[in-house]
Amino acid sequence: MNKYLTELIGTFFLVLTIGLSVLGGTPMAPLAIGAVLMVMVYMGGHVSGGHYNPAVSLAVLMRGKLQPRDVAPYMTMQVLGAVAAAIVVYVVLGRTFAPAPGQGASAVGALLIEVLYTTALCLVVLHSATAPQTTGNSFYGLAIGFTVAAGAFAGGPISGGAFNPAVGIGPILVSAVLDHGSLANLWLYLLGPFVGGALAAAVYRVQQPAEATPQEALAARADLGEAVPSSRRRTPA
Repeated sequence: MNKYLTELIGTFFLVLTIGLSVLGGTPMAPLAIGAVLMVMVYMGGHVSGGHYNPAVSLAVLMRGKLQPRDVAPYMTMQVLGAVAAAIVVYVVLGRTFAPAPGQGASAVGALLIEVLYTTALCLVVLHSATAPQTTGNSFYGLAIGFTVAAGAFAGGPISGGAFNPAVGIGPILVSAVLDHGSLANLWLYLLGPFVGGALAAAVYRVQQPAEATPQEALAARADLGEAVPSSRRRTPA
């Protein structure tokens, strides 16, 4: 249960920050969003893996680092966290929010952005937080947070910059229920991120066809003259 609660909490603060930043007109909203994801990954990575994103959970499942029995609870808690955050934003600001493509953006262009940046995010997660060669690193949260920040800066004006089905589902559903919002864009934030997550897992398998064991990875680092920690910290998996 601690894993599932952690996924709810992390997703809640991610979506809360998105809503407050976007509706508040924060100039550096993508940086705030990337930063909160980073700290939430560091907060919960050693407990649940710090996914906070159903597409990441899919990629980690396909990578073989998430038990199939945990998939539905993880995704359920992520969506519940997103819904709760969207409701809190409404209570605080009196307005709802929902991701949507930018003006002039085509559906194909928005979908492509969601697929590509979710692929980038999931690849960073798999390599920095699950690969044996990076076991025990302390940079995984920073790498993951900055990937989302970069995607939000570059792709946000085109696709809405969700890269996360929970970020799409929670706010869009709350907007529809509380503010007569539309469900028309929901498909985009389901299809794009899930395709990106699956694509990242497939690419990872090509990049890492025969992975070194943790012991082999540490030995290789020692051979290269790198400092090998005496105790290995658990990172997200």
